[in-house]
Amino acid sequence: MTQELRRSLGLFDAVVIGLGSMIGAGVFVALAPAAAAAGSGPLLLLALGLAAVVAYCNATASARLAARYPASGGTYVYGRERLGPFWGYLAGWGFVVGKTASCAAMALTVGAYVWPSQAHAVAVAAVVALTAVNYGGVQKTAFLTRAIVAVVAAVLAAVVAASLASPSADPGGLLSSGPGGGAGGVLQAAGLLFFAFAGYARIATLGEEVRDPARTIPRAIPLALGIALAVYLGVACAVLSVLDVDELGRATAPLADAVRAAGADWLVPVVRAGAAVAALGSLLALILGVSRTTLAMARDGHLPRTLAAVHPRFRVPHHAELAVGSVVAVVAATADVRGAIGFSSFGVLVYYAVANASAWTLGSRGRALTLVGLAGCLVLALALPLSSVVAGALVLAAGAAAYAVRARVGRGRP
Repeated sequence: MTQELRRSLGLFDAVVIGLGSMIGAGVFVALAPAAAAAGSGPLLLLALGLAAVVAYCNATASARLAARYPASGGTYVYGRERLGPFWGYLAGWGFVVGKTASCAAMALTVGAYVWPSQAHAVAVAAVVALTAVNYGGVQKTAFLTRAIVAVVAAVLAAVVAASLASPSADPGGLLSSGPGGGAGGVLQAAGLLFFAFAGYARIATLGEEVRDPARTIPRAIPLALGIALAVYLGVACAVLSVLDVDELGRATAPLADAVRAAGADWLVPVVRAGAAVAALGSLLALILGVSRTTLAMARDGHLPRTLAAVHPRFRVPHHAELAVGSVVAVVAATADVRGAIGFSSFGVLVYYAVANASAWTLGSRGRALTLVGLAGCLVLALALPLSSVVAGALVLAAGAAAYAVRARVGRGRP
């Protein structure tokens, strides 16, 4: 039931899996609500930089911990080993619940771009199809993710080129302003944009399937993060050159609106297709990561132990993948895209707060970055929209209560 997974991923595949999640989520989902919160072009770019700094600190902490504990589960394992079972459980709970919301958001993004009038039905179909791909083995997932990242990179390059080459392009758009802004707006925008950077966690949660994890993971995480940041900056600057920040904040499909404003209407269908492919890449990697954390929690009995089963042929946690896919399909049939972003960010920021606290216990090396990462996670989590903070806090409280009940029942047994 609890055999080890197969180590088959090298550095390139690990980086690509991280990019497949980050690029799809950030460019096509989080940029518009972040622009609305920031209120101006300079503040949006500042928020992007702030989110990247916090993500880099978290990446450093995650890389150090993943090298020490190369097992499936990511921060769930790190918190359990360094801080105690409860903190590991809380991190795992926040990750599974938050990333389930992310999965639903990505599935609905696919539906919104492919068939807007039937977005929920398309979302459910996408979840079913990608769960089947993950079921077939992590190498198939890595191969498909490579193709997705290549397509998305080509589409984003076309968007940047069309925007910057347009006669209507105006560098002054980078300085445009609208409603919102201020310190609170920057922090809220950074918290929303953090949703876009969280894909590097997928590399750490795959620790049991990476070859030579002590060397591969610490190299893969910052490399994927740096590439994603460069892409985000390039796309954000290009879009702001043809859309002011107010138009960007109100856009439901910001990159499609940008190429339309640039006079490249022929590129709009290509961008819509690229957005759908990007969201599929994010969904593929998200289901992969959530199922591995579910596997780790089931191994310790925090979730039903049947979810720790590993398929004898494909060597994947097939029960966990089927369970995660089923839950995500139900949420995708009923959820809202934008509402899921803040909720997901709250859960993931708590997850990384535990990661930084765990890394603090490793020794004095790197403690400055660890402290910045821990403080940044807490500040950005509390700066999110109030509805996201309240919902996230209630879900964490419910998870903590379940842990307490289980612990009390366990102590009462002979």
